[in-house]
Amino acid sequence: MRGPAPPRATFREVFAVREFRAVWFSQVLSVTGDRLALVALTLLVFDRTGSPLLSGLVYASGYLPWVVGGLFLSELADRYPRRTVMVVCDAVRAVLVAIMVVPHVPVWALVALLFVATMFAPPFDSARAAITADILSGERYVLGTAITQTTFLAGQAIGAVAGGVAVAFLGVRPALAIDAATFVLSALLVGLGTRARPAAARPEQAQSEQAQSKRAQSKQAQPSPLARMQAGLRLVFTDRALRTLLLFGWLVVFYTIPEGIAAPYAAGLGGGSIAAGLVIASTVVGTTIATPLFSRFVGPRRRIDLMGPLAVLTCATLVLTALRPGLAASLVIFSLSSVFGTYQLAANTAFVIRVPNERRAQAFGIASMGVIVGQGAAFVAAGAAAEVLTPAAVIAIGGALGTVVALVLTLRWRRVSPPGGRHAAGRRPEPAPASRSVPLRESG
Repeated sequence: MRGPAPPRATFREVFAVREFRAVWFSQVLSVTGDRLALVALTLLVFDRTGSPLLSGLVYASGYLPWVVGGLFLSELADRYPRRTVMVVCDAVRAVLVAIMVVPHVPVWALVALLFVATMFAPPFDSARAAITADILSGERYVLGTAITQTTFLAGQAIGAVAGGVAVAFLGVRPALAIDAATFVLSALLVGLGTRARPAAARPEQAQSEQAQSKRAQSKQAQPSPLARMQAGLRLVFTDRALRTLLLFGWLVVFYTIPEGIAAPYAAGLGGGSIAAGLVIASTVVGTTIATPLFSRFVGPRRRIDLMGPLAVLTCATLVLTALRPGLAASLVIFSLSSVFGTYQLAANTAFVIRVPNERRAQAFGIASMGVIVGQGAAFVAAGAAAEVLTPAAVIAIGGALGTVVALVLTLRWRRVSPPGGRHAAGRRPEPAPASRSVPLRESG
């Protein structure tokens, strides 16, 4: 028998929390600046080469570094204070992007610097996601997650349009200067706007800190980064519910293909850099608007039940590009697909609540790493395919493949977590003691 639904939080309640406001605004700055710089570099390369493959490679350079950062650096947000991790990551990225502003730096060096700077995004993002769960609880956390996802998407949309405008009227280096400034401001907001918290997971040798003779032995027994990464992968992939939710999140690989080939797609329709920016923005604008509404007006159980059907529609809508629509119709198709992408809120929340606090940042980092690396690989593959097929055909094929995968996951999720099941309400479990890791239980 179902228990009473938890009371829904309001935007006022969430933004009344001072720490959340600081973390939220730091995200606004970082995401907008990042997207502006990435889009500007991508359009610059396509303008100089006219190659969909090369522009796809440049766009992927803002994603593929997550394979390193997501696997080996995300756990830093569990092993060290999360506020410190966020501030250090912002500071490093500010320095790297500032170097990109120096005149006469060649394009290949700009791409290389962007690649390295992006490696510090996974630990920042993992720390932000984990510290949000420390700041907010219950339905406030669910709404806070919706707000941060909406902010991320809004920042991408604004940054994409701004990148197109910057290339058309200002040039690439002013966009990079803005990006560097956003990192500095973000670090100040996090450092001054959130309180200090201890690391969620204590080092393995902490219990023998006061015994000098045992410290060396404890350090030798400490698992290597590779072993800790393997433990994180086991945590995520050995639980059927977590594994299914993870794959729902990774469906984004299929329905964000229009981003990676936006420049050649717009060029094929007779548009320039501004049109390409609009194409990229349209892939997220629907989700930006619909996510807070989905969180506010759709109950927790209903969100979980709708996750599968919405995931199918997100990908299936892109098949309409096979009809070769014009620019305006294309923007409508991409926007509609992104509206259905609100299912990610349900998948994200259900995933996070199933992971113990002391492993949460690492698990989120692995999930994010898969999304970003998958997107990077998809952008490169789509760019290569667009050398021989029309960009519209490439997007339609990607949408069809994603639809098939989404259907399989929907059927699988119904077996793992039946509608109205015990995890359907999206409630956060009591946090496990930091001294041990509690195995995750499968639903159903």
